[in-house]
Amino acid sequence: MRIVIAPDSFKGTLTAAEVAAEISAGWREAMPHATCISIPLADGGEGTVEAMVDATDGGLVTVEVEGPYGEPVMASYGLLGDSGQGKRAVIEMSAASGLHLRASEEQSPRFASSYGTGQLIRHALDAGVRHIILGLGGSATNDGGAGMAQALGASLVTASGDSLARGGSALQRLESIDRSNMHPAVEECVFEVACDVENPLTGPDGASAVFGPQKGASPDEVAELDRALSRFAAVVESDGSSVKRTHPGGGAAGGLGFGAMVFLGAELKLGIDIVMETVRFGARLVDADLVITGEGQMDSQTLAGKAPYGVLRRAQKIGVPVIAIVGSVGDGAHLVIEAGMAAIFDVVPAPIDLEEAFEASRENLRRTSRNVAAVWLAAQQEALS
Repeated sequence: MRIVIAPDSFKGTLTAAEVAAEISAGWREAMPHATCISIPLADGGEGTVEAMVDATDGGLVTVEVEGPYGEPVMASYGLLGDSGQGKRAVIEMSAASGLHLRASEEQSPRFASSYGTGQLIRHALDAGVRHIILGLGGSATNDGGAGMAQALGASLVTASGDSLARGGSALQRLESIDRSNMHPAVEECVFEVACDVENPLTGPDGASAVFGPQKGASPDEVAELDRALSRFAAVVESDGSSVKRTHPGGGAAGGLGFGAMVFLGAELKLGIDIVMETVRFGARLVDADLVITGEGQMDSQTLAGKAPYGVLRRAQKIGVPVIAIVGSVGDGAHLVIEAGMAAIFDVVPAPIDLEEAFEASRENLRRTSRNVAAVWLAAQQEALS
């Protein structure tokens, strides 16, 4: 029997690779002769670098870059280990420009910059990478990717001819953009951006209004940041760019979705689709008898581009059943069943507090997988009798 085990991480508890390992171990306890193929996944957000590096036997590169407020931070990106497709890297913008790097609530997103993300991209380009997957999400920034562009050599200038300061608020003073000194490898590189939101750059559904408050922006600051991004978009559009402020996904990661399209020529895609293409999920699914997926909590949001839904869609195309083993079942999980998931099993055996659930997650995952395998085996034997 051939089992493909393709979970996302259990956020804050176990990585996708660790989840896959425990499910595989539990399954083999009940069915020792089963072939278990582990494919750790992610949906483009937190954990994407780790999952893709694990799935391709790649490695991490760690460098010192600027954090969102100019402080030095150590940030890592992944070099994928698959051969024959050129040198590829995966970068999570949150590694250099994430909200978790905000040292104090007093630090306003008005001054946060994506410069460090640009430094990671530059480092990868200098290392010969010519295909970069950029994961958005968890940003501290609201600068439209201006800082990233500056790190890659773009010159953003005020009306007085001064270089534009870092941060989203400074974009109000932007007069012109000169890309003549951009890193030459940018044009040679393929950029894919994992983006799972459709918010435009500006307006009531834009980066500042929707995500600014999550980063500590007051109502007045939200209005200021939206004006700044509008000025940024106006300068970009006046240069003849085909990328407009209304483009779906442009508002992701404080407008980095917009900046990636403008300065990198990037294509925005669903994160799980990028990840599955990269790890050749479809090819590894061939001849599978069953797929097991999972995530920390399965609920109605699973259908909004999360990894288990991506797995389900791919498996349905070739008629392979999918079951989910999850940390917990939330509101709307029945919608995932209605979408075609064969069954959902949560790993918590009895009412316990959250800390206890985290501590017992490995044991509970393995036990649940073993029990599911035993039931599957019994059903198979019954069908043959």
